[in-house]
Amino acid sequence: MKTQDNETSYLLITAQSDLKNRVDAWLDHLSDERRLSDKTLLAYERDLRQFLRFLTNHLGGAPAIKDVAALRPADFRAFLASRRRQGVQSRSLARGLAGIRSFLKYLERRGEVNAAASDAVRPPRQARSLPKPVSARDAMDVTSGDLALESAAWIEARNAAVLILLYGCGLRISEALSLTGSMAPAPGTRTMRILGKGRKERIVPILPAVCEAVSAYMKLCPYAIDPTGPLFLGARGGPLNPRMIQLAMEKLRGALGLPDSATPHALRHSFATHLLAGGGDLRTIQELLGHASLASTQIYTEVDSAHLLAAYDKAHPRK
Repeated sequence: MKTQDNETSYLLITAQSDLKNRVDAWLDHLSDERRLSDKTLLAYERDLRQFLRFLTNHLGGAPAIKDVAALRPADFRAFLASRRRQGVQSRSLARGLAGIRSFLKYLERRGEVNAAASDAVRPPRQARSLPKPVSARDAMDVTSGDLALESAAWIEARNAAVLILLYGCGLRISEALSLTGSMAPAPGTRTMRILGKGRKERIVPILPAVCEAVSAYMKLCPYAIDPTGPLFLGARGGPLNPRMIQLAMEKLRGALGLPDSATPHALRHSFATHLLAGGGDLRTIQELLGHASLASTQIYTEVDSAHLLAAYDKAHPRK
């Protein structure tokens, strides 16, 4: 299953028909069987398209399956080097290599190539960056909806409801905006079922403040909220674009004097960091965030340690 944008970019793939057919089948496999999100599918398709374009120049013609089967580690390293010269950073290079490997593994399972050559190439080393949560006080200010930065009260209430879902429940912005009218947490609701990355379901607790914020938005919203349609609506009544929440956060940063790192996703980081600081265990936080691996959650222990060391360096009399 491909979106129209995906189909448009897919037409630009430079490859022989046998390889194009395999790309099509692979994307359908990722969508239908692995149930990857449209955003992830587009990223994988884009990375593979860039690789096939490189091979067209590298090999002197549009590649076929037999050409892919004949690739050596040096060919993959040449691709990474060419992307690096174009200014692509290590994180994007590593993601691109992962997408290419996924496609080659798919072909390998069909008995058409050996994926060992790509496996022999190490992804670029990435500098590990820690999440940058906001303080508990700043998170409360961001989610209060008291600053009246929007022209319409219902939009102010809508933004506050979305942001408090990110901080109060640890949701990704895509998860919050995928909620339907029937999924709106009513007063007294204790838990909510969320469909996260990879279409994995999880149960998250709901704070009374979250229910109150969502109820306040629904009362003020000038449009009818369809039980089967999106809970959060844009100014014209259509589905809310996540960019609107990012812009709202930019206004809040300016009003509250917060750093550029205070983004909507930083509220999810804050949820995890503040739970950990309050005594929450990693396994529980992993479940609440919907992380597939505990390693993804363990980074918050480093954030907490970094905050402790910063406080120590600032306050100790023998510094």
